[in-house]
Amino acid sequence: MKKKVWLGALLSLLAAVVLIACGSKSTNTAESSTPASSSKEEAVSGASEKVYTDPAELKDSYDVLVIGSGGAGMAAAVSAHDAGASVAVLEKMGEVGGNTAKSSAGMNASQTKFQDKEGIKDSNDKFYEETLKGGGGTNDPELLRYLVDNSASAIDWLDGMGITLSNITTTGGMSEKRTHRPADGSAVGGYLVTGLYHNLVERKIPMFVNADVTNLEEKDGKISGVEVTIDGKTKKVAAKAVVIATGGFGADLDKVAQLNPKLKGYVTTNQAGSTGDGIALAEAKGAATVDMEQIQIHPTVEQEKAYLITEAIRGEGAILVNSKGERFFNELETRDKVSAAINSLEPNYAYVVFDSALKDRVKAIAQYEKKGLVKSGETVADLAKALDVPADTLQATLDTWNKAVADKNDPAFGRSSGMDYALDAAPYYAIKVAPGVHHTMGGLKINTNTEVLNKEGQAIPGLYAAGEVTGGVHGKNRIGGNAVADIIVFGRQAGEQSAKFVK
Repeated sequence: MKKKVWLGALLSLLAAVVLIACGSKSTNTAESSTPASSSKEEAVSGASEKVYTDPAELKDSYDVLVIGSGGAGMAAAVSAHDAGASVAVLEKMGEVGGNTAKSSAGMNASQTKFQDKEGIKDSNDKFYEETLKGGGGTNDPELLRYLVDNSASAIDWLDGMGITLSNITTTGGMSEKRTHRPADGSAVGGYLVTGLYHNLVERKIPMFVNADVTNLEEKDGKISGVEVTIDGKTKKVAAKAVVIATGGFGADLDKVAQLNPKLKGYVTTNQAGSTGDGIALAEAKGAATVDMEQIQIHPTVEQEKAYLITEAIRGEGAILVNSKGERFFNELETRDKVSAAINSLEPNYAYVVFDSALKDRVKAIAQYEKKGLVKSGETVADLAKALDVPADTLQATLDTWNKAVADKNDPAFGRSSGMDYALDAAPYYAIKVAPGVHHTMGGLKINTNTEVLNKEGQAIPGLYAAGEVTGGVHGKNRIGGNAVADIIVFGRQAGEQSAKFVK
């Protein structure tokens, strides 16, 4: 119990650091035998960013190789190890974390112990139906059912490793509070990456960075390993099973525009490594894909730095206003609809408006301030001046909104969630936003065992996949908070199933 509490405190301390560190390459390496306590002490003191395995220690064979080190990859590695397999993680970038490190809202889950403690009455069926509706009814029903039915146990699994997501908010398209995040309301991504990283270190699971997998090897009709370039050398590494967890292709804007020409010219929130490598690797071995043209744009992206502004701000009560200072849409509709509403504005941008009380509840805002993304005013009139919008209009908008919150009724746009707090605590703040490429819903076709399927619908022996590299679970549109649920639920499953396969 002490270990769990201690690690939880450490993760809260390091979350902001990881959000920064995972955006840059690290040259730090160390032997995989480095004690977990040593790496933790270094992280706390700032003496070292992270500890990675020396390329010279890459063995000739493992039971399971995991390609990619975002949330899905690290969850798979921990799960496979705990199921008795020898595991190694291969990451092409210079840091672990992938897009997970940039995640901010939280992890959706239903019927959790943390919901019970807050008296939130939720159900797996409601979670299923709202996600299906958000995805336009095109979600793979079996994958979606597995996701929601295993979401609460995934929260418990993380909690058992000291990664506690006990603070609950909501995101667009959800009628209940089911978006789980760290206790202090900080961004989930850095906290999750830090926690999973330390769990890999504790288990002495080797993590190789700057390791670019260029081919999947086959033998006797089964995937038998990989070809990887690391430390300037190309090496073949045998494996009884391979888990692909390389993320989507949202950073490849040429491919995005090819699949959806309407998205040409959009900025992307994705980290540079999200270029669809894992999809290409599996396709070369006959893997099928699904929903590749389904690419999500997120409605609230700061355009100059292409920085995602978390949906949790709206979930905690923020509103969107146009260039005239007026609300124009239900802020917690699904991402596709909110994005379309902003794109229909003239000019086509909006401001996320919130107060100091909300700023205290959503710790991610501190990061936005450090990056210079936030405008502020001691009064509503001061904020209006900073935004160059009519002060009387913005004041009237806030007055009308605060009355809607008090009445629990939004006659203007029908918003029914994220209405627990008025926006009346000075100072006041705003961030200018517009849509940006955020998530690729399409990818490799898998079943609920996370086995990669070929074009005939049959499993490719020894090949598994989890996370954004896969397709089907989200349909035409992903609900905020479901990506983290996806990577943990299916990452954990991929680890268990790949370990089972090799036995």
